[in-house]
Amino acid sequence: MKESFLNIGGGKVYVADSQKGEKCVLLLHGYLESLRVWDDFVGLLTDKVRVVAIDIPGHGLSSNIAPVHTMELMAEVVKGVMDELQIDKVTLVGHSMGGYISLAFCAAYPERLDGVVLLSSSPNPDTELKRENRRREIALVQAGKKDMLARVAPETGFAEMNRERLRRYIDQLVEQVHITDDEGIVALLGGMIERKDQNEMLSHSKVRQLFILGTHDNYIPVEAAQEFVERNPQAKVAWLDGSGHMGFIEEPEACASALLEFVFA
Repeated sequence: MKESFLNIGGGKVYVADSQKGEKCVLLLHGYLESLRVWDDFVGLLTDKVRVVAIDIPGHGLSSNIAPVHTMELMAEVVKGVMDELQIDKVTLVGHSMGGYISLAFCAAYPERLDGVVLLSSSPNPDTELKRENRRREIALVQAGKKDMLARVAPETGFAEMNRERLRRYIDQLVEQVHITDDEGIVALLGGMIERKDQNEMLSHSKVRQLFILGTHDNYIPVEAAQEFVERNPQAKVAWLDGSGHMGFIEEPEACASALLEFVFA
């Protein structure tokens, strides 16, 4: 993977690009992550497709570009990356928060998509309870208590049965929280609070869709996932029976297989 900075949207965006392959998959990481979270997973893809991954502005090595990073603004960044790399179409794969950005991109630029994949993500907007929880996280970060997020969020992402086996990854994600810019966390939390209900957009979209979901996800319980799956019968669905919220780490081969089958369908 060739890694470099691109000047996009008034800031610098860090990008990794395998550069080879007729079809392209663009990976968008989740909240409190960076493109490093894909390091092991991309090796399962690069023999078959071109893989591009970015640090979403406010996370990783990418700079902040606004006080609030709305999902629509982040979608503009994705378009800017594609334009800079001269990529006409991609299959956009969004993990968690990355899925929210993927949905905003799908709404704005469907002609630039071969498909959209929600990986442990949802087309539903935040509930009022979730919005309030995000506001609390903003307050914690602004009070200099980011370490409280690091103690909870990374481990919660994994199914309980996988935590000891994958402790190395959890520790890496804990470290990622500590090094993530405070303003970047606040900007993306603000953007997630504002995100839209995208169910209707998906139901009318001509873009191919895939949901990859874990049956042990602590953030998207199976009952909630089944509800939006039923609301979107046009989407293909792949269930990872041994995964929580981090299926591409917990069951990487099964996750990659579902993704590649979708890309080449």
